[in-house]
Amino acid sequence: MAEPAKKQRKPLTEDAKNRKRASDRARARTRLAFSLLASLPASYGLYTAFFPTIVYFFLGTSRHISVGSFPVLSLMVGQVVTRLVPDTGPTANITGFEGLTPNEQRVLVASSVTFLTGLIQLGMGLLQAGFIVIYLSDTLVSGFTAAAAILILVSQLKFILGLTVPGISGPLSLIYTLEKIFSQITSTNICDLVMSMVIMLAVFVVKEINDKYKSKLPVPIPIEVIMTIIACGVSYGFNFKERFRIDVVGQMVKGYESPMLPNVEVMECSIAEAIPMAVVGFAVAFSVAKVYAVKHDYVIDGNQELVAFGASNIVGALFKSTVASTAPSRTAMQESTGGKTQIASLVSAMMAMIVTVAIGFLLEPLPKSVLGALVIVNLKGMLLQVTEVPYLWTRDRLDCVVWLGTCVASILLGLDLGLAAGLGIELFTVVFRAQFPRCAVMANISGTDLYRDRKDYLCISEPEGVTIFRIPSPIFFANIEFFRTKLTEAVGFSPLRVLRKRNKALRKIRKKGSLLVTRRGILPTGSSPIDESEDERNMEDLDLPPDYSDLPVEVNWNSQLPANICVPPVPIHSLVLDFAAVSFLDTSAMKGLKAALKEFIRVDVEVYIVSCDVDILDKLYRSKFFDDEIRISMFFPTLHDAMMYVQRKQDNTRKDELKDVYIQAEVSSTQI
Repeated sequence: MAEPAKKQRKPLTEDAKNRKRASDRARARTRLAFSLLASLPASYGLYTAFFPTIVYFFLGTSRHISVGSFPVLSLMVGQVVTRLVPDTGPTANITGFEGLTPNEQRVLVASSVTFLTGLIQLGMGLLQAGFIVIYLSDTLVSGFTAAAAILILVSQLKFILGLTVPGISGPLSLIYTLEKIFSQITSTNICDLVMSMVIMLAVFVVKEINDKYKSKLPVPIPIEVIMTIIACGVSYGFNFKERFRIDVVGQMVKGYESPMLPNVEVMECSIAEAIPMAVVGFAVAFSVAKVYAVKHDYVIDGNQELVAFGASNIVGALFKSTVASTAPSRTAMQESTGGKTQIASLVSAMMAMIVTVAIGFLLEPLPKSVLGALVIVNLKGMLLQVTEVPYLWTRDRLDCVVWLGTCVASILLGLDLGLAAGLGIELFTVVFRAQFPRCAVMANISGTDLYRDRKDYLCISEPEGVTIFRIPSPIFFANIEFFRTKLTEAVGFSPLRVLRKRNKALRKIRKKGSLLVTRRGILPTGSSPIDESEDERNMEDLDLPPDYSDLPVEVNWNSQLPANICVPPVPIHSLVLDFAAVSFLDTSAMKGLKAALKEFIRVDVEVYIVSCDVDILDKLYRSKFFDDEIRISMFFPTLHDAMMYVQRKQDNTRKDELKDVYIQAEVSSTQI
């Protein structure tokens, strides 16, 4: 029988090739717009599309992500550029700025920040710090990128309206920028505004058509390319720059400039912004890469990805590019058009090189308002993340707090401080969840050996005289008191208070005599009431186990007591603690747990601990947790085993009580 032929990879269809070329051209225009976010001349946006992509081609482990400018990172770079080289006022006191034009100073700042970001990423990769991405939850990243989208939107309003607004960075920069925009709103350039609105409307409508009919269209309508060409032609033909005073892209840098070393002083001034850039750039790229790695069944290495992006940004910075990462939309386009390896990204880089070297001059009459309009339209997906808030509020309010806190902090304080604030809020919610877990009193689902929270089920039976308590969290110094409080609420009494009352009653019995109904007899009684003030002395003795050694009979505290003795009843005989979800105990927790267990044991409540982790049990051994009162015999492997043991023990106790009653009845009849 002939062996089946090996499945060969199908070559790209003409349809896929057309989609790929259209997406490459659209990305070239978009990268020009991203350079405006970084407060750089438009032509430098194409540099990021070439050099980092080439380096990642050799070092990266993802086959599908498209390397290049990411709007959030471009905005973060722009905030540093604006802070060190403001539009108005003096620049920062940096030696390397001497003899440079403002644009050259901005390029120097951007490349130096990019170089520092690459160094941080490379160092993290070499130190195997790829795990850091796990501390950025999806909720935090969503809130952060939504805030970045709002900041990007506001930053592009000056181009849309044709206003001269200086770049502002730092806390409350959004408010200050809006204030300056609205103070000049009457000076809006109507031509810029109309052109921007027409382009945004056209691009938005056509993009919706592309999405709706993508299965029927042979190739997506390259609306961004079309509108860019039309805008360039109209602007050049009607001389918009002179006639309507429209700000255009202007002279494009032809070819690639010689390498430039970063400025150390700039890196010293921008380290606070470079760290979040390194983390955000890697987190976004790794998250996108992981999605496609799972989809196409291959493995990516987080630490190698850090090395790849670090090297890409270092090399790119030498050639005046900005911080590189990836974007979900570009990667999705590349994957959907048939890209299966980084060769697809290499083709995109070649397209950017052609634009830079050969045809970049055709974009010189392009109005900046057109680029701003393209940026705003492409923010749709990031802005729509706001719709997650109602969903999070109904599903998990702490996650909603993380989203809102990160978003608001990033908007008001800036992206660098906002990310730090978001991490702080996220860690606080983790501590809050661990410190105040949802403790539960368990009961048996009738007819099974399953035990669940009694609040969640209707057909459920609670064992008489037994409380099953579950804490779904580690027990440590921050929640041990919460654990003890919830345990007291679950059993319905305070064991420490009961213990002290019993010891006070025993002290009074020994001193003056009082009537007590006991299991096997009756003690003498006196008529004098208990003086509580006398019992306040030697409080330490009241916390010790009751001493019955000098009493002729065993006291039954649950029997009917005389009026002059008030001891709270204990409604349970057994307490079962479910430790299935307890992953660790610290020293403070062990001390608190030991004290709580002894309080219950001293008021005649049998305590059992079930499903305890082996590591925790070993730690209890090594910490000398066990003594004469707390024994290893109280630990059971499962909750059902413990309940079966409790049931057998109670059955034996009832038999003994019936036997005592029978013997007493026989003695009484003999005496008669």
